[in-house]
Amino acid sequence: MPLSARLLACLVICIIILIPVRGLTQEMPLKAVKETPKHPPGRAAAFSAALPGLGQAYNKKYWKIPIIYAGFAVFGYFIVTHNKELQTYKEAYIYTANGDTSYNDNPYIGRYTQSQLQEGMNYYERNRDLSIILGCLWYTLNILEAYVDAHFFEYDISEDISMRLSPAAMNIPATAFQPVPGIKVSFKF
Repeated sequence: MPLSARLLACLVICIIILIPVRGLTQEMPLKAVKETPKHPPGRAAAFSAALPGLGQAYNKKYWKIPIIYAGFAVFGYFIVTHNKELQTYKEAYIYTANGDTSYNDNPYIGRYTQSQLQEGMNYYERNRDLSIILGCLWYTLNILEAYVDAHFFEYDISEDISMRLSPAAMNIPATAFQPVPGIKVSFKF
């Protein structure tokens, strides 16, 4: 028998030995299945990740949706504005650095020196990048808020929780156990 046929036969025998036979195995008792919550927080986070504000709608907190989109609008505005200014400064910088004398309608050509144009480019690039980072943090905060709020969706706040303030006469050892007026704070859970 050739070597490859022997290896194949050994492999087949090992597979047959290692595959458990259903009739010979011991039956394992079924584990108790955990009851899934009626309002799973992971679903709210996934909805909010797929479409910002959808997790808040899932949590029935509709008033938060305009706040989320207003935040995205603000960050979007800053990203677009800073990018336009960056491109204008960059165009003026390249024009000035090359010593080009042809007509250009860029308002920064001739108004600023080459080093001032470089500083302007750095300023708007840094602010654009910061706006992008803050927009990503806003997106993450949207997901996190939906997740945390979903945990409180079925939180029971009963009517039995109360705090009561009342006047009280207190005995303090420093005053020779004479009653001293005070305020008694009582919590009821």
